[in-house]
Amino acid sequence: MDIDRTHAVVVGAGPGLGAGIARRFAREGFALTLVARSAGTLAPLAGELRAAGTDVDVVTADVADPAALAAALAPVAAALPGVVVYNVGLVVADDLLVDPPEHFTHALAVDVVGAVAVAQLFTPAMRAAGAGTFLVTGGGPALHPDPAHASLTLGKAALRNAVAVLHEQLAADGVHAAGVTVVGVVEPGTPLDPDRIAETYWELHREPRGSWSVDRVVDGS
Repeated sequence: MDIDRTHAVVVGAGPGLGAGIARRFAREGFALTLVARSAGTLAPLAGELRAAGTDVDVVTADVADPAALAAALAPVAAALPGVVVYNVGLVVADDLLVDPPEHFTHALAVDVVGAVAVAQLFTPAMRAAGAGTFLVTGGGPALHPDPAHASLTLGKAALRNAVAVLHEQLAADGVHAAGVTVVGVVEPGTPLDPDRIAETYWELHREPRGSWSVDRVVDGS
């Protein structure tokens, strides 16, 4: 069994960073599967990439529902893509001492459990093939806790550790798991332009085995 080394899946392929990541891999000739909760989110990017000659499929799925997510992505996993990017985060203003516990349960489902579900779905084939890349988008609150965004702080901190665990588990089998910790607000035309950040994802994918990073911090500097 071998993976398709020119097929990338971007979970969370909305406008902004997800689109930047998709464009970056498309420039290298990758076929793309774009995943988001709503078809309307995916349509503009899919149209743009298809017009440029990229082979694009779209899948709608809710990352907060692991069973539904697995069902939606099972046909994609069967195609044995060589690159999977989990670019999802719930960014809301909230308070650890005010918002109800179930609010944080949902946030962790989006930020962390969804990533674990995607890893469980796609990495077995990568391990069997002895190759593959699994990347996730982290956030600055994992490094600098933000009381005004408590759920994001919890989620990104947990995700950062989850990626470290995945890196440890998968590296020996030839699969590179790593995170990109984005510190700041992603905005076109700034040092945190999505297309500029997307270059880091490509660099991680291209890192030689033996020199694999577990995380890259991108802060616009």
